[in-house]
Amino acid sequence: MKDTTLVVMAAGMGSRYGGIKQLDSFGPGGEIIMDYSIYDALKAGFNKIVIVIRKDIEEDFKEVIGNRLEAKAGVPVHYVFQDPDALPEGFTRPADRTKPWGTGQAVLAAKEFVKEPFLVINSDDFYGREPYKLCHDFLAAETPADGVEHFCMAGYFLGNTLSDNGAVTRGVCKRDENGFLTDIRETYSIAEKDGVITGKDGDGVECALTKDDVASMNMFGFTPAIFDELENRFVSFLSGPAKENPLKAEYLLPDIAGDLLKEGKADMKVLPTGERWFGVTYQEDKPSVKAALEALVASGAYPENLWG
Repeated sequence: MKDTTLVVMAAGMGSRYGGIKQLDSFGPGGEIIMDYSIYDALKAGFNKIVIVIRKDIEEDFKEVIGNRLEAKAGVPVHYVFQDPDALPEGFTRPADRTKPWGTGQAVLAAKEFVKEPFLVINSDDFYGREPYKLCHDFLAAETPADGVEHFCMAGYFLGNTLSDNGAVTRGVCKRDENGFLTDIRETYSIAEKDGVITGKDGDGVECALTKDDVASMNMFGFTPAIFDELENRFVSFLSGPAKENPLKAEYLLPDIAGDLLKEGKADMKVLPTGERWFGVTYQEDKPSVKAALEALVASGAYPENLWG
């Protein structure tokens, strides 16, 4: 079995939440959502943690979770910084841009410490335990040397990702007969009313969905080969989309993975999970997330004091 690493993207700005949601307490013992993610990943067999943060939250981050992780995790824990100014030679950050360049740049920041297959997650999403095990076993297994990179992703049933606090955006996936991803379609304004789920495509046209449609929740498994692709394509992104929309353009991991699939350089196995996903976008999400975690602790799925 190969070594495997968990990469946690925790450099987001959290502007809609109104604070540093990555560090907000949700568990009965004061745990943040990332505590549960790392706990589940370690149980699944991941044996290194790399956390991508912003330099300006380093002190707060280590005080809230970093020091505890280093003492309790029992595996190496590394921190890397996603810096808006960390750009290829010849490029500079627009003066008015303060936020990082998206999930593609976040993963690229982890390159120094990741030499083995790895799983990428968002820091403020609760994924449930099963997908960590599914993704770990896929990444740790031997794969054919056939000139194609073999990636994976956790596939959530859409009905398990909806919010009680309003419409959501999801990457709705299509798979072939062997369970490999063929398309991710960003779908907006997804909501359920009277038992019927609808959303809107990129052109604003309403589309019918079902609770059994599979959605991507930014839980992807990659090989280290992705890093060279991320570096090379970052230049193209900065020369194109970022030049056209310098303040808002984002270099996104699903877009890059999708391009590699279309070019035949990689495939991506969709690993369906029946777990319920929940995350934090707005302050209004906090009570329901806290209640869900308390229920899981009460059921025995997690100890009341996660790290003992």
